[in-house]
This record gives sequence, C-alpha cells and structure tokens, in this order.
Amino acid sequence: MSKTFTAFAAAASLALATAIVPTTAEAGCRGCGVAAGVLGGLAAGAIIGGAVAAGPPVYYAPPPAYGPPPAYYVEPPPCRMVREQYWDGYAYRWHRVQVCD
Repeated sequence: MSKTFTAFAAAASLALATAIVPTTAEAGCRGCGVAAGVLGGLAAGAIIGGAVAAGPPVYYAPPPAYGPPPAYYVEPPPCRMVREQYWDGYAYRWHRVQVCD
C-alpha cells in the first residue's frame, strides 16, 4: 500500500511542478502550458505506475554445471552361440553350440 501511495504522490508532485512552471507569453495560445503539464504528469504517472506494478526483480538459479554423463549398461544376453571343435572319428569338425551361463 505504501508503494502505491508513494507512486501516486510522486506522479502528483511531478504534474504540479510542470503545471506551475511559467511559460512564455503567447497571444494565441491559452492553456497550452497546462495541457503540457497534464500530459507530462500522465506520462510520468504511467512510467512510475508501471515500475511499481512490475514488482521486485525475480532472480532465477543458474543452470546446473556439467554433471557426469549418463552410464549405459547393456546386460549381456543369458545365452550365446559358441563354435566348438569335435572329433567325429575321421577328422576334426566344427559346430555351433548354445552356451548359457
């Protein structure tokens, strides 16, 4: 609440200060200084109100540093094919045998 009141008070003081400043005498323009003061006050109020409405800055945590790479473990299959040599009575021959651990 106090921030809002402070913002409105600042906007009002800026508008009053620009309205009170004497302007040069012009014969053809009546109230030009007042209009400029009102517009300046509205612009200052919009700027201050936008700054107050934005609230405090939000700080985000930095991203984490590089961690260890993911570990991939491929489990070996439970059974595998192995070539074995055997004697058939005449010569050594090869054949495939399934071995399970």
